[in-house]
Parts: sequence; structure tokens; C-alpha cells
Amino acid sequence: MAKVIAFPIANNAEKFGFKPVRKKRPAKNDRPGQLNLFEGAKVVSIHQLSVFEEALMLDEHHDKRAKELYLKSVDQADSIADAYCNLGILESEEKNYSKAIDYFTLSLKEEPRHYESHYNLANVYAEVGNVSLAKIHYQTSIEIEPTFPNSHFNLGLTLAINKEYPQAIQALEAFQKLVTPAERLHAQELIDSLQRTL
Repeated sequence: MAKVIAFPIANNAEKFGFKPVRKKRPAKNDRPGQLNLFEGAKVVSIHQLSVFEEALMLDEHHDKRAKELYLKSVDQADSIADAYCNLGILESEEKNYSKAIDYFTLSLKEEPRHYESHYNLANVYAEVGNVSLAKIHYQTSIEIEPTFPNSHFNLGLTLAINKEYPQAIQALEAFQKLVTPAERLHAQELIDSLQRTL
């Protein structure tokens, strides 16, 4: 999933890969643990999965049928933003970048604050060399979900590629605050390398 991005400094850094949606989110109007008393009752089998959940299971097993179930999920209005996001990842893995961008955009049209779609869209833009758009979407992802460390790390790489070294160092330091000591080592090497260029 992850690919090496050419780093303008002496060493190369690997960006973090895509962030799929791995569980069904509650509907916008639903509050966890509460039933809506004003809607009609619906009998659902305990063992029956939604179309989106079936697509997730297939996707996790790298089954190509996941795409068609994600599309069916969209048609049935079942986790639309999440389904489009995961479709975007599948298209990106097949190097269909324009189609991936379209799916991530459709996800954001459905749910503008869908941080996984912003993050994944940034990854695609970084992959195709559009550093400016990658930077914007990493920053947006961080605004929505500041505790997701991969956004900070990839933003740091993007800023370094763009020769915005002080900001890159800040992003990498933010990453370090969110991860384990072992995970901090690689980021520290990058920070040290960037500080030598200042």
C-alpha cells in the first residue's frame, strides 16, 4: 500500500498508506445506545450483515467482489461516504487515480468532514505529484481528526518536499507526540536531517 516518495534530502522516507473505513458509522441523526421511538420498527436478524459490512469483509480478504458491494451499498444509502472512500482506495491500489479522486470527492460531497477521505485523497495527490493539494487535504484531515498520527507524518513529508522545512519539522514533532517511542525514531532521523538543511 505505501510507496516511497522521493525525499529532497540525503535519505528517503516512506509515507503511510491509505486509511480505509473499517466499521460502519452510526447514521448522522442516530445517537449510540438510543432508539428512535418515532420510527417504525424493523425486524433484523442478529446474524445478518448490511451490504456495507459484507463489502468490508470481502475487502479485508482482498476479494474483487467488494467493489460491486460497495456500489450496492451506495445505491441502498448504506454508509455512502464510507463506501465511496473505500472504493477510492481500491481504485488507487489499481493505479486508477482519476477514478480514485472521483470516489474520494463523492465521499466528501456526502460527508465534508470525512477525515479518512481527506487523508486518502491527500495520499493520491501526493502519489501523482500534486504537493499543493496533498498538503491541503492532509491539513484538513488533521483539523478534523488531530489524533491520527499518519496525517501529521505524511504532511511533514509533503512540506519537506515543498522545501517548507520549519513547518515539516513541526508536523513531524506533532507525529512524535502521538506515537510510541519506537515509532518516533524514524521521524527523529527526518527531523535531524531537516534541521541540518536550515
